[in-house]
Amino acid sequence: MATTLPTRNEPKPLIVIVEDEAELAALIALHLEKAGMHTQICSRGEHAVRFLKKNFANLMLLDITLPDRSGFAVIADLKAADISVPVIFVTGNIEETSKVRGLNMGGDDYVTKPFSYTELVARINAVLRRTESNADQNVTKNVKISDGPFDFCGARVNPVRLEITFPKSGVQTIGRKELGILAYLNAHAGQVITRKALIHSVWGVHADVKSRSLDQYVVKVRELFESQGLNLASFRTVHGIGYIFDPKGLSKEGLS
Repeated sequence: MATTLPTRNEPKPLIVIVEDEAELAALIALHLEKAGMHTQICSRGEHAVRFLKKNFANLMLLDITLPDRSGFAVIADLKAADISVPVIFVTGNIEETSKVRGLNMGGDDYVTKPFSYTELVARINAVLRRTESNADQNVTKNVKISDGPFDFCGARVNPVRLEITFPKSGVQTIGRKELGILAYLNAHAGQVITRKALIHSVWGVHADVKSRSLDQYVVKVRELFESQGLNLASFRTVHGIGYIFDPKGLSKEGLS
């Protein structure tokens, strides 16, 4: 089976190898790098979680049995930190219950030791292709083009067409980030939303976006609605924290 190498213009994917057997981890890294990938070896689950909190990775190869915690616990820690990364379990555990548990927790594949390095590379490429295909459906991190329309302060927002329909002027196009902000506010109506949570939802956990940039997008949203004569009193700033969208008027947050 031939190994698929990325073309010269394609960025090399970063694969995190979470494996405590140093010799095996080094061999996996060698084969992946020959196949055109970057690698990062983590011998402990804690090391992997710490690395992924600070760095973006395209995929993680994860052993179930690690010295400090199980691979399942690593997945749980990443979910708790709102970090999403494709996972292939690479383990000596051949029990069906472990495989089912790993896949149910969100694992993308399950490879048992011993394995063929050529096959491992092929499985990695398959998961990367699926992940890229799924990402193509995203307008922002929190909105897909397949999402249905929703109402927001008297306007109709249509993610499929990146459009917003106003009662007076009809259809206008809307930017991707503005759409992501409206969708997140709409999905969390009545809740105080921190700036950090809003940034992570729309731009992604690893995005280097400052609160000031977010505030500028919010200003654009406000100006768009106000130019149409629509009242945005239910979309308020909670000073020092973030925002609240309170269409039912149940909260006093943000009122001064």
